[in-house]
Amino acid sequence: MATIELHGKNYEVDEDGFLQEPGVWSEDVAKAMAEKEGINDLNENHWKVISYLRTYYTDNGIAPMVRKLTKETGVNLKEMYELFPQGPANSACKWAGLPKPTGCV
Repeated sequence: MATIELHGKNYEVDEDGFLQEPGVWSEDVAKAMAEKEGINDLNENHWKVISYLRTYYTDNGIAPMVRKLTKETGVNLKEMYELFPQGPANSACKWAGLPKPTGCV
C-alpha cells in the first residue's frame, strides 16, 4: 500500500492517491490534497461539496452520482470543474477522504 505525506503526517492511499481509511480524514487533509492540485484556498462551495460528499458516503456507503451532487449542493457542473480541477470523482471525492468511486460521480 502506498502512503502520502500531507502536512507532516503519513496516510495510506491507493494507487490513485485516495485515502484507504475515510475515518482519518480531517479538514487539514482536504486542504493539503487541494494544495497538491494547485488550489490553496478552499471556499464556501468547496466545503459545501466536501461536506455533502462525506455525509452522503457515511449514510450510503458510496459516493453520490454527479447529478445528485450538483442538485443537492447547488454547484453546477461547470463550477464543479472550476472548484475541483480533476472533477467531482477525482478531486472532490479525494479531498473529502472518500475511497475512489466505482460509479458515475
